[in-house]
Amino acid sequence: MQKIDDFLNNNKLWANKIKKENPAYFELLAKEQKPELLWIGCSDSRVPAELVVSAQPGEMFIHRNIANQVIATDFNCLSVLQYAVNVLQVKHIVVCGHYNCGGVKAALNKQNAQLLITNKWLMHIKNVYRLYQNEIDMLPTEEQRVNRLVELNIIEQVHALSHTSIIQEAWDKHKRPMIHGWVYGISDGLINPLIKLKAGDAIHPIYEYEPAES
Repeated sequence: MQKIDDFLNNNKLWANKIKKENPAYFELLAKEQKPELLWIGCSDSRVPAELVVSAQPGEMFIHRNIANQVIATDFNCLSVLQYAVNVLQVKHIVVCGHYNCGGVKAALNKQNAQLLITNKWLMHIKNVYRLYQNEIDMLPTEEQRVNRLVELNIIEQVHALSHTSIIQEAWDKHKRPMIHGWVYGISDGLINPLIKLKAGDAIHPIYEYEPAES
């Protein structure tokens, strides 16, 4: 329980420090949020979204799940996406994974009988591996295979975002948001950009939405 108490005490210290530096800080913050970026990241505790890019409260709208996935039947993620794009009108979306990801590492192994629900979530990463199996299997070490799948998974999630009606409609009407795929290095704290998609970039025709009839 000591750690929980420490968190609560640290919160009070932090809040008091902010108030001393800027007495109106929380009053202004409480009025509204206008983030320009939606962050879709991994749940890993070593990748705190705001800290790794030095963002302040209110600058980023955040969704996190195991291995930073965008799945067409995940209504939690899609609800976040819809709110960020249609209400907050974010200009950028970042899908940020990280090297040595435990979810990706688990997906490269057989399903764990103790993690029946997690297995279903990781199935989507297994599908990415199957698409790129020849490339991944040629790599000499497990670490290289895991990290390459990390990168490929991020790229696939960026494309998955572009396949949604939410993004396609926003691109058509508003020419936003731009979608970025980044990978974070836990060992050095640096972010490596992998891919970027914007309005007007080609989408495979099989994923395109036909315009609604008026």
